[in-house]
Amino acid sequence: MTNPRIAMFPGSFDPPTMGHINIIRRSLKLYDRLHVVVADNINKKCLFSAQERVAVLKDIFSSSSNIEVVSYDGLMVNYARENNIGVMIRGVRAEGDFGYEFELAMTNMQMMKELEVLFMPTDPSYFMLRSSQIKEMAAFGADVSALVPAQVVELLKKKVIPR
Repeated sequence: MTNPRIAMFPGSFDPPTMGHINIIRRSLKLYDRLHVVVADNINKKCLFSAQERVAVLKDIFSSSSNIEVVSYDGLMVNYARENNIGVMIRGVRAEGDFGYEFELAMTNMQMMKELEVLFMPTDPSYFMLRSSQIKEMAAFGADVSALVPAQVVELLKKKVIPR
C-alpha cells in the first residue's frame, strides 16, 4: 500500500539547478516526506557521479528533516513501490517537456496503477534553466552563481575547466 503523503522527485540533477531547488522546496510544502531520487543511469553521460550529486543535494537540504536524497539505478516505479511512495513529482518548463513527461507518466502509471504523477510547472524565474546549459556556460567561464546553489558553483569549479 502506498502512502499518498510521501512523494518522490526523480531526476538526473547533473548538476542541481535553482529550478530543481525550487521544485523541491515547493514539493515539501505539499507532502510530509520527499525522496529526491538521483537517477544513476549508465546510459547517460553525466559530468558528476551519482555520489557527488547525492552529496551536494544532501548538503543543500541538510536542515530539512523531511527530505531523503538517494541514488537509484533502476526504474523509478520500482523505487516508488519499494518505498511505499504514492506520488511522483515531475517538473515541466514548456510544452516540449510536458509531451515527454506525459508519455512517461502514462508508462509509469501502467506499471504502477496506484502511483499518482504530479506535474509541477517551473517558477517563471527558472523557465529557461537547464542543467546542460549550466555546464556549457561554466565551460566558457560564465558566472552561473545566480542559476545554481553555491555548493554547485564550487563543484563546477573543480570539474569544469573554462575554455
